[in-house]
Amino acid sequence: MLSRRALQITPSPTLTIDAKAKQMRSEGIDVIGFGAGEPDFDTPRHIKEAALEAINSNFTRYTPASGIPELKEAICKKLLLDHGLEYQPQQIVVSNGAKHSLFNIFAGLLNEGDEVIIPAPYWVSYPEIVKLNGGVPVIVDTKIENNFKLTGPELKKALSPRTKALVLNSPSNPTGQVFLKEELEEIAALALEANFYLVSDEIYEKLIYGRNKHISIASLSEEVKRLTVIINGVSKTFAMTGWRIGYSASDAKLATAMSNIQSHATSNPNSIAQKAACEALTAPQVSVEEMRKAFAMRRDYMVERVKRMPYLSCLEPEGAFYLFVNVSETFSKEFRGEKVENADNLAALLLEQFRIALVPGQGFGAPDYVRISYAVSQENIRLGLDRIESFLQELS
Repeated sequence: MLSRRALQITPSPTLTIDAKAKQMRSEGIDVIGFGAGEPDFDTPRHIKEAALEAINSNFTRYTPASGIPELKEAICKKLLLDHGLEYQPQQIVVSNGAKHSLFNIFAGLLNEGDEVIIPAPYWVSYPEIVKLNGGVPVIVDTKIENNFKLTGPELKKALSPRTKALVLNSPSNPTGQVFLKEELEEIAALALEANFYLVSDEIYEKLIYGRNKHISIASLSEEVKRLTVIINGVSKTFAMTGWRIGYSASDAKLATAMSNIQSHATSNPNSIAQKAACEALTAPQVSVEEMRKAFAMRRDYMVERVKRMPYLSCLEPEGAFYLFVNVSETFSKEFRGEKVENADNLAALLLEQFRIALVPGQGFGAPDYVRISYAVSQENIRLGLDRIESFLQELS
């Protein structure tokens, strides 16, 4: 018999949709995938060359479980340069992707029944990782009038004696919204008052398109920094999703606990990918800015198109590479005699009838929405939106 923890875990809808789209393509079906959460750009050449150099120099053996000193130093320099944050290498844990970093954090923090506050809409894996580590996700629904960002009063209402941590994600997956400094200050004040951890997922920090800038909540004060665990990695910024390098920065005691957990669970991250990540963080960031500009153009086009379509509405994303679209006006409409009952049903119809793969919002805690990625070529965005528009025009 399976464990209770295993039985309560829900499969990732983003990976499920992406797998279905890839299967259809392998069968010769022309599917446009708006589901995947990864850049469609190639990993920059200089990063790949660093990996080849690691292979050719036989850097293929075990490394320290929490990462090689060279990479930890590069991460410390990056955090100092970008945010004015001083960390020592012993406070850095390099893991097999940012998702693994999150798993290590909650394994290190949570006792059975501890609560973790997660604002909705949220990235699909947050609640599942908390549950896998014996914690209780406390979902707080945010409001569109606040741009889906958690407010102080909403957070205060969700606090309890069992609150151990709050998950923050800025820029957000799936909404693309970015927290302002004053909004972070309000949250940080409550964290200091109630003494809970701030788990700050900053994986999309370099992909911001508007006037707002990314601010790490840890940079607000030394007191806030002590309660903050920063999560980041190289996957989104450098188009390195398959390389599986993420990292955390925290107080030394928690970092030691996470390193010990990782040493028994997986040991070290891939040695070759660690060398590639060093190159990514220390080399000139020209490719990052080129990718950001391309995403900005795609975002502008997609927002303009979607806002002109019937039945759909969305906020303009400030960062990441997703459009979170309200599709509730399609519910109760009919497509060729079949009723559109919910976002899951709508996504299934689009995939089956129009060969469009997007992710319904139920897995993000927002059942009236779908997530559409613009980490897709401009041509496929145009074709895909044409197909969505054709679908909407047939609704009655």
